[in-house]
Amino acid sequence: MSGAGAAGAAGGAGGAGGPGLARRLGVFDATMIVMGGIIGAGIFRNPSEVARHVGTPPLMLGAWVVGGLVALAGAFVYAELAQRRPEVGGQYAYIRDAFHPMAAFLYGWTLLLVTQTGGMAAVAMTFADYFRELTGLNIERSLIAVVTLGTLTVINCLGVRSGSNVQSTLMVMKIAAILMLVIVGWRAVQGSAAWGVGSPKTTHPSPQTAFLAAMVPVLFAYGGWQTASFVSAEMRNPERDLPRGLLLGVLGVVVLYLAVNVVCIFALGPGRLADTQTPASEVMRLAVGEGGAKLIAAGIAISTVGFLSQGMLTAPRVYYAMARDGVFFRRVGTLSDKSRAPVIAITLQGIWACVIAVVGLYAQVLNYVVALDAVFFGLTGAALLVFRKRDPAAVKGMRMPGHPITTIIFVLAFWTLALSTIIQFPKDAGMGVLILLLGVPIYLFWRTRGSSRAPSSGDTTKKSDRL
Repeated sequence: MSGAGAAGAAGGAGGAGGPGLARRLGVFDATMIVMGGIIGAGIFRNPSEVARHVGTPPLMLGAWVVGGLVALAGAFVYAELAQRRPEVGGQYAYIRDAFHPMAAFLYGWTLLLVTQTGGMAAVAMTFADYFRELTGLNIERSLIAVVTLGTLTVINCLGVRSGSNVQSTLMVMKIAAILMLVIVGWRAVQGSAAWGVGSPKTTHPSPQTAFLAAMVPVLFAYGGWQTASFVSAEMRNPERDLPRGLLLGVLGVVVLYLAVNVVCIFALGPGRLADTQTPASEVMRLAVGEGGAKLIAAGIAISTVGFLSQGMLTAPRVYYAMARDGVFFRRVGTLSDKSRAPVIAITLQGIWACVIAVVGLYAQVLNYVVALDAVFFGLTGAALLVFRKRDPAAVKGMRMPGHPITTIIFVLAFWTLALSTIIQFPKDAGMGVLILLLGVPIYLFWRTRGSSRAPSSGDTTKKSDRL
């Protein structure tokens, strides 16, 4: 089936026979969604985590460069997949059509239960901390988090254009905050001899294990580019705009991340960088005093809201696609007649994220995220291997360079990370695996309910092609 045909099917999948998802997004929206899915609060904190593991400037920057290359490889993988499968649900559809609907369901199951909502709850609580610090208001953290999540839920229920406009505005503000840190931070660097000063002690038995440990916070900070694929069915030209947005967005993030790390290392030195929990604030404090620290705190608060906005915009399209496939509540697969947005899917995600925030489970949930994400990243890379074998000439545009070697390296890198995380943190990662396996009987339950598979959003692939 041609890409245009798949795109047409994707756009035509509506709720209860009504109009389908609205195609209102272009390449700028795609780029902002990619960058918004990656940049959260991590880049303002994780340079210290990396410094504590490796301890020397070349290895610190090396870890961020390697992470950037992995993210860029991921962008190429998803860019080609987006051209082959420009359908609603993105990564969910890739896994479903390459392997089996159960594998795709398990991805959506963990996305809703753990990886997406847990991350959003944690980020909402982080925003609440900064909000209280900046305003001086003694409001309960969970209340601030719930109000923030609720507001973004309502905005995205108004339609994809409304959600994308808010997301793009916040993303531009995030870029401005990072540029402020880099430009103003150079005042702290001028005349400083901090580069190479102090070498934090590491508890790792070898440089190799230390570098692998440093890659965990790096890849966590770089993660999120894949979520732009969730809204491919709402792009005017997904085969063109999503690949361009993926590459432009990831390249932009790599440049920003390396600039931040260079400033932090030059201004603070390895020892001081490893000792602080708030490297961005330390750099701004050195450069312009306490006012600078408060200014970057405001920038971090904006960054956290931008990350929440992106998650609220993108991930519900996966739950919508699951419902259209007959493996989730049917109502989740319907669209608002007015906004043509999956309002019930958006609301479901917002409510569950609020529950996790209020109950306080977000800290535990986040410990499960890395291993689960790594498993499905690798599986998505493997999906490209499957599609290339089925139809090597299906894509005439952007393709994964060096395939299949580079794609295999991408797959093995993430599966190695998943295995390494399970070995290092067996209790936390094991809980994540348990949640994943619990999805198997849930999937079988939905299938045995007799929910015959309605044509899913964009799923016009023959069943024989997926099995």
